[in-house]
Amino acid sequence: MKGASSPRKGFGKRKSVYGPDDIADLDYHRDLGDPGVYPYARGIHPEMFRNRLWTMRQYAGFGTAEVSNRRFRLLLERGTTGLSVAFDLPTQVGLDSDDPLAEGEVGRVGVAVDSLEDMEALFDRIPLDRVSTSMTINATAAILLALYLVLAEKGKADWTHLRGTVQNDILKEYVARGTYIFPPEPSLRLVTDLIAFCRSHAPRWNPISVSGYHLREAGATALQELAFTIANGEAYLRAAVAAGAPAEETAAGFSFFFSAHNDLFEEVAKFRAARRVWARLLRDRFGVSDPRALAMRFHVQTAGSTLTAGQPDTNVVRVTLQALAGVLGGTQSLHANGKDEALALPSASAATLALRTQQILAHESGVAGVADPLGGSWYVERLTCDFVEAAEACLDEVRALGGALRALEEGFFQRAIQESAYAHQREVESEERIVVGVNRYVEKAETAAVEIDRPDPTVRVEQAARLRDLRGRRDGAARSAEH
Repeated sequence: MKGASSPRKGFGKRKSVYGPDDIADLDYHRDLGDPGVYPYARGIHPEMFRNRLWTMRQYAGFGTAEVSNRRFRLLLERGTTGLSVAFDLPTQVGLDSDDPLAEGEVGRVGVAVDSLEDMEALFDRIPLDRVSTSMTINATAAILLALYLVLAEKGKADWTHLRGTVQNDILKEYVARGTYIFPPEPSLRLVTDLIAFCRSHAPRWNPISVSGYHLREAGATALQELAFTIANGEAYLRAAVAAGAPAEETAAGFSFFFSAHNDLFEEVAKFRAARRVWARLLRDRFGVSDPRALAMRFHVQTAGSTLTAGQPDTNVVRVTLQALAGVLGGTQSLHANGKDEALALPSASAATLALRTQQILAHESGVAGVADPLGGSWYVERLTCDFVEAAEACLDEVRALGGALRALEEGFFQRAIQESAYAHQREVESEERIVVGVNRYVEKAETAAVEIDRPDPTVRVEQAARLRDLRGRRDGAARSAEH
């Protein structure tokens, strides 16, 4: 398992200094190119953020639709430029809030959505044709998108003008998250059907966001996050093409979702390498030539798994470093975590501070003034090349197993990530890896007094009452006639 089991710390021991000899094998036009030019290592637009900043897409959702709507509108008032919806676990696995299996989970890690009426309350006074919306939803992606489209139609918004994303990445659910309903192969068919529907009816909507973030949160290394995510992307594209979809048009609708951790230069190199690997894969294996398809677009979220419950104020520094990595790496949209997310869902003040972190980076740091400002760094270019080489070796390994679907069915991804997570924990416990406030510089008061938003225990009762009312008003005869 050469590609999958590379050491936790990357591609061998880092040198103390890098120079021209370290990138002697780098061909500028073949491996880098200018920003906006194949293979897009330096970014997908010639001017990058000089012309348009990344979308500041703050992730939010908890409790009822009304409560989440207030948070959305607060974030929009304070400068968020895109919405990202967190759904609770029952919604993610297709359970109504009054289902016995949903008890204890309604509205806890996201918003509860059981009906079109909930969706209407969630987006009340939010213009869907003017705001880009991302929904972190997978097994039930088709259902939640259908509710969103009906809501848009009721508001006279043209589907062809809607901008946003459904995650719709079911393969990583079997590896890292667990919110799947059906077996992998039939689930893959649902993914490709939704991709085909959006291509025909909502062409500006991204029907899939292939997610490495959750793999990384489960313990994957930066290399595994990169390679396994692109392996899943290749599997989705092959399945869509096998179902009759054109490769170029389908690939143009793909987006990706990565994590940003604390090793600033490693993360920047990972993002630059991802674009290069994906563009080469599409050109060489699928014959894609359309720049809209070759240019990988991705969202970045700062890493929740790196945040500490002790000394939560230190998380502001971590989030800033990670957000900076996303910007330097050329992300198209960014979520910055709240400092309190190791303790609870972010409070309004923590969410605002996270948004302000993005705004300071955008307007005060100067980082947006130049496309690919780290381009040409001997260190960053060497790291980028190392990522490309190791990721492509790992992709060949996955292909030899029969592709991503077969690899997950055989437990290949799961074993590799579990081994990496275990190695990471051993390094923390042995203090080979220093985590401030955890194994070094620990204070006696483990947690400072912070404002914590606790889930309202009455949410399930409220949602169940709404469902009873809805069922009582529903025209059962008309519904039966439709079927």
